[in-house]
Amino acid sequence: MKVLFVEDDHSIAMGLEYSLKQENYEVRTCHFVSEALKALDEERFDLCLLDVSLPDGNGYDICRKAKKREETAVIFLTACDDEGNVVMGLDMGADDYITKPFRIRELLSRMKSVLRRYQKADNSEKVFLIGDISIHPLQAKVYKNGEELFLTTMEYRLLLALAMAEGQVLTRNQLLESLWDIGGDYVSDNTLTVYIKRLREKLGGEDGETDLIKTVRGLGYRLGE
Repeated sequence: MKVLFVEDDHSIAMGLEYSLKQENYEVRTCHFVSEALKALDEERFDLCLLDVSLPDGNGYDICRKAKKREETAVIFLTACDDEGNVVMGLDMGADDYITKPFRIRELLSRMKSVLRRYQKADNSEKVFLIGDISIHPLQAKVYKNGEELFLTTMEYRLLLALAMAEGQVLTRNQLLESLWDIGGDYVSDNTLTVYIKRLREKLGGEDGETDLIKTVRGLGYRLGE
């Protein structure tokens, strides 16, 4: 995921950029409106994290351009928490508005929530093909060699979360957060292990030889041959 991060406070920018990269986000950091507008001309971003008050303008100008060019997710990060600023940002299409100071885990959680909404919209009619497995999100059905696989609700959610990552490694925490956010139900680490095992068996047949869910030692899991 590519993030455009605009913040004029260099110490805040450095710390948050480091945290985002630790979570495997690709980050381009800007300190001025002019820099950010140029970045939008040069690259496509999945999410914009925008400070409101900047030396040469404000984050609203960047938001307008991001929303005009394509449907890019936007979250405002600002010390301005009065109702007028919040309403103005949301009215122009911002997806969320977080007041400083904030906890990094809260920001990451809200980023994932916003990005998930965009992924659902993008993938609602997409069919995922992994080996002899096809996943049809619009019908919430999974097929192996053309025959439907019968998965439990949580097994399907787990498979879809892995498929939407498009071959990327997802940590156990990321999978737990995904299952919890989507279903609204608590899923323990031990329960996740059981779901992974059952899903592997169903995807690979009774003998489980064909393992499409790869374990990346010390990191997590990815879907793909």
